[in-house]
Amino acid sequence: MGHHHNPNQPFSIPQIRFIPEPLKPWLLILFIIVFNCTGGVYLAAVSEMVGSTQLLQEDIMMAGYASLVGMALFFAIMFRLKWAVRPKTALGWCILILIAANVICMHTGSVPVLVGVSLVSGFFRMWAIYECNSTIQLWITPKRDMSIWFCYIYLMVNGTIQLTGIAALSFSVWASWQYMYWFIIGALLLIYLTVIICYKGISIMPRLPLYGIDWIGMLLWGTTAMSILFICVYGEHYDWWNSQHIVFATVLGVLSLSLNLWRATILRHPYISLVIFKIPIVPTCVAIILIMDLLLAPSHIFEHALMESVLGYDQLNISTLNWISIIGVVIGILFTWQTFARRKWTYQRMLVIAFSCFSFYLAYFYFFIDYNIPKESLYAPIIARSAGYVIVAVLMLTANARLPFPYTFLHGLSFQNMFSAALAGPIGTAIVGRILKVCMTRNTMILSENMDNISYSSSNINLGEFYGMVQLQSLLESMKEIYGWLLFISILCLIGLMLRYSNIRPIRLIEPTYQVIHKFIRKDIKLRIHFRKRSMAK
Repeated sequence: MGHHHNPNQPFSIPQIRFIPEPLKPWLLILFIIVFNCTGGVYLAAVSEMVGSTQLLQEDIMMAGYASLVGMALFFAIMFRLKWAVRPKTALGWCILILIAANVICMHTGSVPVLVGVSLVSGFFRMWAIYECNSTIQLWITPKRDMSIWFCYIYLMVNGTIQLTGIAALSFSVWASWQYMYWFIIGALLLIYLTVIICYKGISIMPRLPLYGIDWIGMLLWGTTAMSILFICVYGEHYDWWNSQHIVFATVLGVLSLSLNLWRATILRHPYISLVIFKIPIVPTCVAIILIMDLLLAPSHIFEHALMESVLGYDQLNISTLNWISIIGVVIGILFTWQTFARRKWTYQRMLVIAFSCFSFYLAYFYFFIDYNIPKESLYAPIIARSAGYVIVAVLMLTANARLPFPYTFLHGLSFQNMFSAALAGPIGTAIVGRILKVCMTRNTMILSENMDNISYSSSNINLGEFYGMVQLQSLLESMKEIYGWLLFISILCLIGLMLRYSNIRPIRLIEPTYQVIHKFIRKDIKLRIHFRKRSMAK
């Protein structure tokens, strides 16, 4: 962290040596970019991995989302880990685990191993990112304004996601998807050498033990999230609840969630406290995130199908749209920073702007989707979609900062990120994907009901080509229909937001200093030890 808390003194990072002070924050930002690019599988290269391994596309998607679950589980204990392990030790172990995870994911053919390693690597990736981010927080926002801080966070997260997709696709097309892994492993080794040489083995504050953490609760929340992921990712593949696999995952998820909620009522310090569900901010944010990911689910399903199957673009042409997404992310973050973080516009006004972007994105594809649509005409809706997404993401995280520090805030942050990062996307994709299959079946039957032997024998088109044309037309009709329904939902949400008045602004959202949080946690640990000694004495 920036360890000079006196605003009259310059920002400094005393645990790093041999490097000029002005370059230290930029070095950590470079570390963060590399850490964001690693952690399990690379979803942008999923088709190439499927083609060269014995894995299904669902297997690789499951591993990718498992990494996000691991990241979400980290937030509930991030302060405890920061003061239990020195920065040099934490970064060193995180880097070594990430290197091992990349090597295993590159060579394994076992789905449980791939998913498990991705889950673990997501946790340690988030730990490494947090260690670097907490170090430069005062450099980004000396006042610890969370609305400014979360703008920076999502610029880094979403920007590096798109850059990782571009890099993974480029390596896959020019050489092999394994080269992306070797590139990241090389970068991690360089970071490891830098940490070993330049980091001092010191801790800015006294270390606190990892005492009283509900590790069983962490395991149960992870089991619940992974069960939901399995249902959403493999549901269509296994024909939903007609399969024993989906039934087993459902039972496991319900049992783990029930056990977790029951334990939270009897434990003094559960992994995620039930108090957060009594605060309206948390369920409201989760509901908005679920609606947003439902509206944006076509970006995961339709856009790639439109580019590849209908317009006939290759992977390199498709990857160029990632640059357009980066432009949208930058525009959305800059707009949010200027209006929401600095001018303190209300949450309602910002949500109206974001859902207007979603409505424009859906309306554009509903009215203009066609066989001959040029790629350049897709730039505007993709920019609007990306900008709207980061606006809502920053709003929801900033709203979560209204929760009391540190534990309630951390529990709410962990629960919300479990949905925003890991679960909301697969849930929306599963719903829209199922609707697409139903619409495709119905539209194919309607379009082919007049086909007979005379209709295709009298033409120069063989039966296979005729059926392909029917399938293509059915895909376009189904996509247009779903875009229309999602546009209707988006407009209803937009009208509801415009009619609902709220003057809540992102003010007084200042994170306490690390000294204050450290003293609070130290006092809490002492009380836990005292309570346990009294319980054992009885």
